[in-house]
Amino acid sequence: MPAMAEHIERQTKQKDAIRTQLADCDEFISAQDLHRSLQDSGMRIGLATVYRQLNSLAESGAVDTIRLNGQQLFRLCGDDAHHHHMVCTDCGRTVEIESPGESWLRGIAQKHGFVIKSHTIEVFGLCSDCQRKNNHSE
Repeated sequence: MPAMAEHIERQTKQKDAIRTQLADCDEFISAQDLHRSLQDSGMRIGLATVYRQLNSLAESGAVDTIRLNGQQLFRLCGDDAHHHHMVCTDCGRTVEIESPGESWLRGIAQKHGFVIKSHTIEVFGLCSDCQRKNNHSE
């Protein structure tokens, strides 16, 4: 029985370490980059454990997740309220944005014969810094 208690404690320490590392990131980060960062800080943790903990945190709502360029990215959000993101596809800069409104969503769903069970709205584009950088490189 003590081995199980140690397992639970180890998982908690790992989840806490992941949360702490995510708190230092302002942008979305991949599990691989987070894993590398944890190892660079001296933590011994497997990549599979990082994935498992991130997905657990995402399922509980403690972490937001998006897909960008075929990769799943994660971000710890301090706001417990429902929110959405605008993400720069070049540098990953992320800002939280307001939803277009529940009545708009219900109207779109009704127009197409859907009932909304849940929704995610993520907007992807170029931030002003990346726009300037891209304009200068042309």
